[in-house]
Amino acid sequence: MLNIHNLSVSFGGEYLFEEISFRLNGGDRVGLIGKNGAGKSTLLKLLVGDMQYDTGTIAKEKDIKIGFLRQDIDFEQGRTVLEESYQAFVEIKALELRLDEINHQLAERTDYESESYNQLIIDLSDITHHYEILGGYNYQGETEKILQGLGFKREDFDKKTETFSGGWRMRIELAKLLLQSNDVLLLDEPTNHLDIESIIWLENFLKGYAGAVVIVSHDKMFLDNVTNRTIEISLGRIYDYNKPYSKYLVLRNEMKQQQLSAQKNQEKEIQQAERLIEKFRAKSTKASMAQSLIKKLDKIERIEVDEDDNSVMNVRFPISITPGKVVTEIENLSKSYGDNHVLKNINLLLERDSKTAFVGQNGQGKSTLAKIMVGELEHEGKVKLGHNVQIGYFAQNQAEYLDGSKTVHDTMLDAANEKNRSKVRDILGSFLFRGDDVDKFVKVLSGGERNRLALAKMLLQPFNVLVMDEPTNHLDIKSKNVLKQALQNFEGTLILVSHDRDFLQGLTNKVYEFKDRKIKEYLGDIDYYLDQRKVEDFRAIEKKQHMPKVKEKPKSGQQSFEDQKKLKSLKNKLSTVESNISALEKEIAVIDHELLMDYDATIAKANFFEEYQKKKANLEELMKRWEKLTLDLENVS
Repeated sequence: MLNIHNLSVSFGGEYLFEEISFRLNGGDRVGLIGKNGAGKSTLLKLLVGDMQYDTGTIAKEKDIKIGFLRQDIDFEQGRTVLEESYQAFVEIKALELRLDEINHQLAERTDYESESYNQLIIDLSDITHHYEILGGYNYQGETEKILQGLGFKREDFDKKTETFSGGWRMRIELAKLLLQSNDVLLLDEPTNHLDIESIIWLENFLKGYAGAVVIVSHDKMFLDNVTNRTIEISLGRIYDYNKPYSKYLVLRNEMKQQQLSAQKNQEKEIQQAERLIEKFRAKSTKASMAQSLIKKLDKIERIEVDEDDNSVMNVRFPISITPGKVVTEIENLSKSYGDNHVLKNINLLLERDSKTAFVGQNGQGKSTLAKIMVGELEHEGKVKLGHNVQIGYFAQNQAEYLDGSKTVHDTMLDAANEKNRSKVRDILGSFLFRGDDVDKFVKVLSGGERNRLALAKMLLQPFNVLVMDEPTNHLDIKSKNVLKQALQNFEGTLILVSHDRDFLQGLTNKVYEFKDRKIKEYLGDIDYYLDQRKVEDFRAIEKKQHMPKVKEKPKSGQQSFEDQKKLKSLKNKLSTVESNISALEKEIAVIDHELLMDYDATIAKANFFEEYQKKKANLEELMKRWEKLTLDLENVS
């Protein structure tokens, strides 16, 4: 599918990577890993053609279709969910416009015998045929099915995309990629801002994907569940193994140990040969033997051990002043966005030095409560901060607040005061911004580098309460571990919003689960919470909530006669419903075609709209019945 040969890219005279080569084949699900700034996102942009490379080649099969899910999704304001999803069908939408133009001309013209009128009829026939081949009569139904599969409800279809959170907009973009039938998928941090439910859906989709997939992600579990190959970019080189992430780490470590052992043995042989050379040189009778050994040494290819990029940021959150015993007190708090009631009558008391985790699905109010606590959102009810409380807040989209036209250094200077202005370069250095890095403009930084800068900027303001909303988004695995260590050493009060179990382990001593506009307290760490919920991780909770309860089968392993009879009856009913759905969809498709060909004549038919809407309503009822029968069938079988 794609053949990358001796590819090199440099910025400011320094190579990001140099002469790297690999090939992508159908069925490859590649995890592209490396530290922030190593060049992962750049490589994806090169593959899709968004950037130019210095040297090398990228050979693509003819007519190959590449879909690219970027870190930052930019939708056009004013489009509904359906309208944005339909952007996946560029050619179909263009044909619709052309068909509309032709039909409009045919309705206005009366020169029926002219050559130009005849040509319009021919064009209409050709374009209609092409439209049908491309699936023009089915794409709207397919779009609705995919959106519903991704968690959207029918009442969401006509809502504007800007009214949805980043995670939901990511699902719309995923729907577009799925509808496009791409040969290659390039996914840059696809799990950022996604809740567990949508991550599980994405995993299942990618596992069955026939084309090639390249994924940039710092989610270890996601990589292990999806990928069958790992490519790491490190110090300008790549390491390519047909293993998922965790197995790749083991294999890479084993190979490095073998390299070290071989290098050690070779060094012993070289030292032995050098001693013999020195010994033989002193004797004229052994001079020829010494020359022979020298030539042999010159021909030896020295074993090199792969270098690791072990540079990590150095974070320490200092506490400002000691606050009162009660940090925040919340009474009867409620929050709504229009008709969407997110939180209702919440009561919460947080004491000094407590370490708290907010967990739950997206849209349940975790980020909303965090924003209310730091004074960013209006609300109903009472929120009272304690004596001397100074809050440091890291938002889910904190990096978006940075000014792209400023340099890294200027960003920090503008946030500094007279007391800490002299420490700006030291702080930047501890966050891996060294040398010329501080003069880079924010707009050229990777997502992870922007997050590091946002974290560094926090250290310029005093605080004793730290509220962090998904702080690990965009951070590489090593940086996540460093941040976790810094939070473990933080002596103030900590509130963490996260769905990352590995990150939360050992960080908190209290968990609040957000669900159905309420919160529930668990007086223990994240492992205690999961133990109380009788699951191993957040994914299991998600699956438990969405899986139908399965009826226990007879101990003999055989279905009872009643179950067999019920199973047969359900299968017959399901088959009938599926036949009815298929027939009704065809009837609606014919009407849609008639509307497209001659709108005025079609709507002039007696009771047209009533019959048309009746068919659509019947189809919706049949779909609901099909869903119920399918669930009933799963419970019995």
